Amino acid sequence: MVKNKICLLGVFILFINVVIAQNKPVLYGFAELPQTLLLNPGAETNYRFHVGVPLASGISANIGSSGVKLDDLFLKDNIDFNIKFAKVLSSLSENDDISFNSQIEILNGGYRLNNNTYLTIGFYEEIDFISYFPKDIVTLLYEGSEPYLNRSFSLSQLVFKMDVLGVLHFGVSRVINRKLTVGGRFKIYSSSINMKSNNNSGTFTTVLGDNNIYTHYLSNMNIAIETSGLSSANNTNFDSSNLISDTFFGGDLGMGIDVGFTYKPNDQVEFTGSILDVGFISHSKNNKTYTINGSYVFEGINFQYDPLNPRDYWAELDADFSSKVDKKTTTDSYISWRSAKVNTSLKYSFGRVRLNKECYDASYKEYFNNSIGMHLFTSFRPLRPQIAFTGFYEKSFSEKFFTKLTYTIDNYSSTNVGAGISFQIGKVNFYGILDNLFKLQDINTANNVSMQFGFNLLFN
Repeated sequence: MVKNKICLLGVFILFINVVIAQNKPVLYGFAELPQTLLLNPGAETNYRFHVGVPLASGISANIGSSGVKLDDLFLKDNIDFNIKFAKVLSSLSENDDISFNSQIEILNGGYRLNNNTYLTIGFYEEIDFISYFPKDIVTLLYEGSEPYLNRSFSLSQLVFKMDVLGVLHFGVSRVINRKLTVGGRFKIYSSSINMKSNNNSGTFTTVLGDNNIYTHYLSNMNIAIETSGLSSANNTNFDSSNLISDTFFGGDLGMGIDVGFTYKPNDQVEFTGSILDVGFISHSKNNKTYTINGSYVFEGINFQYDPLNPRDYWAELDADFSSKVDKKTTTDSYISWRSAKVNTSLKYSFGRVRLNKECYDASYKEYFNNSIGMHLFTSFRPLRPQIAFTGFYEKSFSEKFFTKLTYTIDNYSSTNVGAGISFQIGKVNFYGILDNLFKLQDINTANNVSMQFGFNLLFN
């Protein structure tokens, strides 16, 4: 029981301390950076070619919480920890989740083929993970079934998905006319690790027993956990040496696309949209799928101590369970779908100034030095979409110095204020972004804190 509680405490710490989101509201459409093309392949560009500094052109981290904060458990307020733990358990629901998404650009470059066409190529590493909080299962393990006689605990709350992969991408942005720019990107995925489980069913119920104090019913179980890359046919242990190498086209392969556009009905109004990661990965290497189907009745173990004839009660229980329930481990191939993402934004610009900025085609371009707008982000996850709404204000102080201020409402926070800066010295461009600025001094009280930064070489 002590070990169970330690493990459950670890789960709670994850839920309140590790949520790294896919949304990048400050970066989206900001300052014509090359990284905005990864969020909208139809974004406008204003340079002849660009080169991202290897391993440093795009790094992001966003740490937050779902439902509770670190202080809810660890604040020094003389309240018993068990009381805090029980309060946190009651406050979380099966709708809370741990999500983790991180991308590091290995290579990123682009070249203008002509005045209307811009080509890009790149490669990045990605980790994507989400797990919903299995409230019934955690409650059962932590408190036991005795306080909940005749209550059915759902096994369907076991829902999670994880990917570790590398992504090679080729993109093109095309100016159709003065009002419309469109773009697309083709992606090749190389998966190192995949784990997923969804659409499970079944219940666990405890009632007063006839032959023992309690009788436990595992009813109508239909559970499947699919994994790829965690073990080989000859080795059931995880081999970390292949974790990175398999993302460079040594793992399972798949493909996907991004599409996007920028539309300007006039000089001051801009509407954009993009759909990212519409794709799949076919998993056929080092696969293991674990399934359980059926029902099982358990009336407990009557321990009998016999030093001359010791019995392995747990082995007997496992053998009895396996004989009555269809439990399998297979190596079948399967397909996993990427988590598609949708961005839309509307921006109004004002305060026209002539910055005398020389463009790639030797012309000059007038800019507005102020913009306001809104951005809607949606990520399609296993149970339900994750949605974030952002209002923003952009200010350009010169032709090479831009700032952006955002206010975001999402599943994790309704008070998230972020800021970004982009400036260029010679050919070197630097951008940096911070979220949840008002919580930086005490992140234990924050639901979300994020950071993004990168270096590029831009040539007009």
